Amino acid sequence: MISRGTLPLHLTAATLLRVSAEGMATALVLTVEARTGRAADAGFLQTAATLPYVLSGPLIGHALDRARRPRPLIMMLAAGYAVAAASLLLMAGRSPLVLALLVAAVIGVTEPVVVALTSLLPRYVPAERLPRAYGLEASSYNVAAIAGPGLAAGLASATTGTYAGFAVAASAIVALLVLPLLPIPGPAAPIPRDEQTAAEADPSSGSSGAGEAALSAPGREMSRGTDADGGAPQPAGPAGSGEAATQAPRQQTGGSTDADGRAAADAGGGRGGARVLVDAVAGGLWVLVGNRVLRALTAATSLAWLGWGGIAIAAVLLAERLDAEPSAGGQLMVAVAVGSLAGSLASARWLRPRHAERVMVVGLVAFGGALAALAWVPSLPWALLCFLAAGLCEGPVFAATLMLRQRESPPERLGQVNTTGGSLKIGTFAVGAALTGMLADHLGPDGLVLAIAACQFAGAAVGLLLLGITGRADRAARSRA
Repeated sequence: MISRGTLPLHLTAATLLRVSAEGMATALVLTVEARTGRAADAGFLQTAATLPYVLSGPLIGHALDRARRPRPLIMMLAAGYAVAAASLLLMAGRSPLVLALLVAAVIGVTEPVVVALTSLLPRYVPAERLPRAYGLEASSYNVAAIAGPGLAAGLASATTGTYAGFAVAASAIVALLVLPLLPIPGPAAPIPRDEQTAAEADPSSGSSGAGEAALSAPGREMSRGTDADGGAPQPAGPAGSGEAATQAPRQQTGGSTDADGRAAADAGGGRGGARVLVDAVAGGLWVLVGNRVLRALTAATSLAWLGWGGIAIAAVLLAERLDAEPSAGGQLMVAVAVGSLAGSLASARWLRPRHAERVMVVGLVAFGGALAALAWVPSLPWALLCFLAAGLCEGPVFAATLMLRQRESPPERLGQVNTTGGSLKIGTFAVGAALTGMLADHLGPDGLVLAIAACQFAGAAVGLLLLGITGRADRAARSRA
């Protein structure tokens, strides 16, 4: 194992990167608002900065799990993110939109490294200390979710928003200076036989190592790595219909091969490398589609995040409607992050996996209710209270999401399920940001928050419907058997 000083270095670099990532949306909206007077235009940049996540997240998590020497890849991705983030905040509202969109897309390609660092923890920390390490890692995300928007809002208040992104860019650059001090060992686990053969036959496939994914997922929704009692994630086998899901990805990806050399034959002509690529991209998706609970969870939370994609813009516009400075929108985002932290801490103590489905559905309804109330708030303090309440409801939903993925996923697919589920949510988030940019002028701030709330209600309804219908079908099938 690495020295005791490694974990503090990891937390320092990771937290600085996460402060930047969490503050980006708020800083971008405030910067565009200050330079153009049209906060909604930031929605298109947010879309370009998040949509590439759908593909890059699983691929980066897969590559880091298997890289024998992960340092060059991590440094390259972190440097790309830092440079792109700083460039976008300088260009937003000043340069032609097409150029800004291209730079934003670079952020979407590289940003998954911000959360993929979590997968390195088992390489630094002895098994008996992993629960505490995951607890500290979860706190890193919570601190970043509060500090990122808070710093952007504070600078916007002091500089009229033009330089709201300075702290966001500076945080990423400082993290880039800390990362070289961090020892980054390769995986301890051996390479799976089929992937090793494919890598030897096709070096361009990028699979040069192996290791179990440990929450290396895009977006904050993959951030917290503790279970209900604060322990480290312990992958559990699939329940109910998950057995079929376990088989589906193996059959589709061709992940199991004999020891008689057929893997080498398949690898000829690049078929092995193609199989590894398909496995990296689609392996988790087959589990999500084939498992009853995961299918309902993914549909529900993806719909919810379709609305959440417009929250940063809605917060700024709502602050203006309440006769506050646009920077007050950053304060509203801090309030929801504080509420989410409190909700997550409560969930870590009281939430149990057997209640996770109900918590997911009820939590989305309560989340939507708190957001809908924003359409009638008369002042900024009431808006802050509603955002705080929304965060209190979101925290348990997030915790229930992680618990259900752990409970229902095959152990060998947990990392891919996390990255794929996170990428789907990030993809719908990006679509929601684009829709917000197009509809903000027509809906206004009150219409926006009601639309965002409607997405939470729709997610809860779809989740409940899928859980109920497929649950009855599964019970009927078992009774006939």
